[in-house]
Amino acid sequence: MHRAELIRVTAIVALALLAALGMRPVHAEETACVGMLVGVTVDNLRVPSGKICTLDAIRVKGTLKVERDATLYARQVNVVGNVQAENAKQVSVTSDSTVGGSIQIKQGGAATVHRVRVTGDILFESNSGPLRAHENRVGGNLQAFRNRGGVRIAGNVIDGKLQCKENVPAPKGSNNLVKGSKEDQCRQL
Repeated sequence: MHRAELIRVTAIVALALLAALGMRPVHAEETACVGMLVGVTVDNLRVPSGKICTLDAIRVKGTLKVERDATLYARQVNVVGNVQAENAKQVSVTSDSTVGGSIQIKQGGAATVHRVRVTGDILFESNSGPLRAHENRVGGNLQAFRNRGGVRIAGNVIDGKLQCKENVPAPKGSNNLVKGSKEDQCRQL
């Protein structure tokens, strides 16, 4: 084989492998996830609008973004930056995952954050589906504002404040250890 042909074949095989793994190169620093990613490291990760992404044991060196009507299932992930979801259909971060920044879930559907170590805050704001925050270790605040699908907050250790306002119905839960204050609708949780 000639050198040029060998390079071309290698490039085609590499692109086919990326496609098979559910990775779509957007540019050098961002990976779009459609399908499943297992055991890889990426710079930044994006779940495109309307798509479903399942992550298992991956590392994101930057930010993980979930776009409009997209669904994220993430277990045993390590995100150095933030997890940001706006208008997402569903977000689930579970199973001993770690987030070096904050988790922000806004104006979407359902969300579950379970057994996650978060250095910053967990924020649920203006979501319409059921929301769950269970057995997390939160370095900042856990906040739930203006949600309409029901919020359950239980068994968390929170270094900052537990703050809940304007949720219908009011949040439910118990056994939260809060170093700061428990406020408004979360006073009894």
